[in-house]
Amino acid sequence: MNSLAQAPPKPVSPPPVKSLGRQMLNKVPEITLYFWVIKILCTTVGETFADNLNENLGLGLTNTSYVMGALLVGVLVFQFRARRYVPGIYWLAVVLISVVGTLVSDNLVENYGVTLQTTTIAFSAILIAVFATWYASERTLSVHTIVTTKREAFYWLAILFTFALGTSAGDFLSEQLELGYLLALGIFAGAIVVVTILHFGLRMNAILSFWLAYILTRPLGASIGDYLASPKAEGGLGLGTNLTSFLFLGTILALVVYLAISKRDVIPTGATREAEGLPAVGEPRILVVTNKTDATPAVVEAVRERAIAGPASFFVLVPNPTHAAFDRIGDDTSLGEKVLHRALPKLEEPAGGEVSGRVAKSPNAYDDIVEELNRGDYSEIILETFPSHVSHWLHVDLPERVAALGYPLKTVTATH
Repeated sequence: MNSLAQAPPKPVSPPPVKSLGRQMLNKVPEITLYFWVIKILCTTVGETFADNLNENLGLGLTNTSYVMGALLVGVLVFQFRARRYVPGIYWLAVVLISVVGTLVSDNLVENYGVTLQTTTIAFSAILIAVFATWYASERTLSVHTIVTTKREAFYWLAILFTFALGTSAGDFLSEQLELGYLLALGIFAGAIVVVTILHFGLRMNAILSFWLAYILTRPLGASIGDYLASPKAEGGLGLGTNLTSFLFLGTILALVVYLAISKRDVIPTGATREAEGLPAVGEPRILVVTNKTDATPAVVEAVRERAIAGPASFFVLVPNPTHAAFDRIGDDTSLGEKVLHRALPKLEEPAGGEVSGRVAKSPNAYDDIVEELNRGDYSEIILETFPSHVSHWLHVDLPERVAALGYPLKTVTATH
């Protein structure tokens, strides 16, 4: 599920721009197979470790909640203070927030008598409200645009309630509906398979796919933990919470150490740029988006002005011109290749050097732009659109949505 929620890292050395919060490098890992494996392991630990502290060590639910809540706050302080993704801090925060999310649900059910059905509905509503507020504020829910403190706060708040919701939903199916741990595990695993098919087969929106999968992995992990740890008389394997917790924690530790050394889950920046054919750090990289048009005088002039302002490299992105509408898919890129072939020579003279580019194929222009921003470290964006009375892009506020990504943006109207 590597392509889920692809979005850009922080631009390198941008000119002054209205701040959306404290700017920093992206604070989350690349969405790879490692991400999903560790995520499921963390959710399993969240279920078994909370039970282990509560029952086996005799701390009780309330004291366990206080201890784990304090640890989580401490780790989040380090996470927020970091200016980049640090595997050890990030995944420790995920483990702890998994435990705390479990405890939030357990406290409501066991200490206050709230039913699992009620907590499942309530956490669903809260999570929807978090996403709605996040989107209203930032115009994106992409986890790969976590480059400000505000977005990071929304991110961790959403993560907390996905864990609380997953705990309640998993317990509701396996315990209150008495489906059993193994059947509940199969249901949630099947739901994740459906999301995967919808994303890769039918091209469901990447960000929606990511968050659906993220939510579903919580009850999946909880069901795995309950199945492994619960006594055989209750439908489990009887490994116990001690063995299950330490087995999964050890696996998480090994994977995190591997990622910290290999950096396999870090979005390419800095030292990897030269090897991947990207311009050197310190040279601004400008993304020019032509909105299915040729390089018109307006965009040529915009490129010329930017080149005069200082050294920069330019990359042209042509969203697939065969898209009949904003959200339709077209696999034939021949028309786009013709547009690109005509545009590049026109831009090389004003750019003062070679200009490269490609034709995109994603379902909509905004995803095209976000995908390209993730492929390379861009500093600025030049966005060319048709006049508002003919541009479907402007009708859906594309310039506003792109501006919300935090990059300096120059919008020009196509002229002939």
